[in-house]
Amino acid sequence: MANPVAVPLGAQALEREQVVAVAREGAAVELGHETVAAVTKARAHIEELANATKPTYGVSTGFGALAVRHIPPDRRAALQRSLIRSHAAGAGPEVEREVIRALTLLRLRTLATGHTGVRPSTVDAMARMLNAGITPVVHEYGSLGCSGDLAPLSSVALALIGEGQVRDASGELRPAAEALAEAGIEPVALAEKEGLALINGTDGMLGMLVLATTDLNQLLDLADLTAAMSVEALLGTDRVFAADLHALRPHPGQARSAARMAELLAGSEIVASHRGPDCTRVQDAYSLRCSPQVHGAARDTVAYAETVADRELASAIDNPAVLADGRVESNGNFHGAPVAYVLDFLAIPVADVASMAERRTDRMLDVARSHGLPPFLADDPGVDSGHMIAHYTQAAVVSELKRLAAPASVDSIPTSAMQEDHVSMGWSAARKLRRAVDGLATVLAVELLTAARALDLRAPLRPAPATAAVVRLLREHVAGPGPDRHLAPEIAAATELVRSGLVTKVAEEALS
Repeated sequence: MANPVAVPLGAQALEREQVVAVAREGAAVELGHETVAAVTKARAHIEELANATKPTYGVSTGFGALAVRHIPPDRRAALQRSLIRSHAAGAGPEVEREVIRALTLLRLRTLATGHTGVRPSTVDAMARMLNAGITPVVHEYGSLGCSGDLAPLSSVALALIGEGQVRDASGELRPAAEALAEAGIEPVALAEKEGLALINGTDGMLGMLVLATTDLNQLLDLADLTAAMSVEALLGTDRVFAADLHALRPHPGQARSAARMAELLAGSEIVASHRGPDCTRVQDAYSLRCSPQVHGAARDTVAYAETVADRELASAIDNPAVLADGRVESNGNFHGAPVAYVLDFLAIPVADVASMAERRTDRMLDVARSHGLPPFLADDPGVDSGHMIAHYTQAAVVSELKRLAAPASVDSIPTSAMQEDHVSMGWSAARKLRRAVDGLATVLAVELLTAARALDLRAPLRPAPATAAVVRLLREHVAGPGPDRHLAPEIAAATELVRSGLVTKVAEEALS
């Protein structure tokens, strides 16, 4: 696979795809001449203020509740260094590499806009660290989502000054100074304003938002597919997915999901088998009939979240900010509320889409509602339990997703001697959304396994070409119906297929 194209950094907005390329695919970043010129110009304003008699927050004063103290010139380098050391106070497990690369990229992009007042050499060193694959160790806890993702970003800044621990490109845990030296990067000796500029942004929560929307777009495509397979397996109708019905309620996400489900079911012998006058069923259960409405609402929620993410990716977040006319003004742009709200919002449809998938799974296993399928899809019911406990596992995950849907952003814990008396908790909202996205993948994997087994049991009737192609793919990794066997590896294999995107790819290829 060719290396991803390098991502240029400067005043222009980043695209979500560029964030994913750097975070997950190892794409490099580059700084153009215009970027260096803008950074140099802003730095000149900071140096002018540093030499002035009037104190300026973050340049010649302390921080937060200590902003009233004027710092003499010979102590300002120590001030910036102490800021980073003291704020790198995270705790808990290590945060994932892709998240750290995303937050590093997003902080670097703000530095490159020329609105923070850092030196060009500092921006260059951070870009080189990212390009070298050096990933600072960042811990789970430490951000309240206001005044920036302080502890996470401070851990990145700590590595930049040659302290703390990092993981190199191979994933080995090493001292930061050693990894920087090996990469030929000189540790940064921070000057006025630079420590503050390195840590005062919503970059961690924004990076996780971008990664989550990317994953959710893929998983919602998969949810349409597994729902279609369940409709087919349960002898449901495809008439409810007709375009003219959904035009009566013109939500774009709903129309897309309905159209996809109709396409996925096209040509199904199973669906055709009960279209005649002998079928006495008037309508399907909500978990089948209303799938486009629920999946579509989730799609529209993701679209709104992407709008917020795009606005943030066009932002330069720092406090104080260096304006084009040279003013350096304190502000509240670092508050994470806009990002925190949508992170919390997304956790709600994630839980609901999963809940609906669990209801369809349960219906396929219940002999009273499955329309001719064996109890629990077991080979020898009574001797065999079939997918009974796979459904338990799915239900346990759904229950967890409902708890994760409780918002973090309604909480606020005042800190910094009441200077920071309202915080967003956006980092916490992002962390729980990541767990929720992983849970949704597992839930859909169990539905995929169950629906595929049910479709096999409908033989000799053949499923639609698209759903049949998915069953064939799954059978390369998981055996078909038969006596009970160890199911945990099959759930793991299906979940890996789900996360790879291969399932939806195979279905789309069958439709083309």
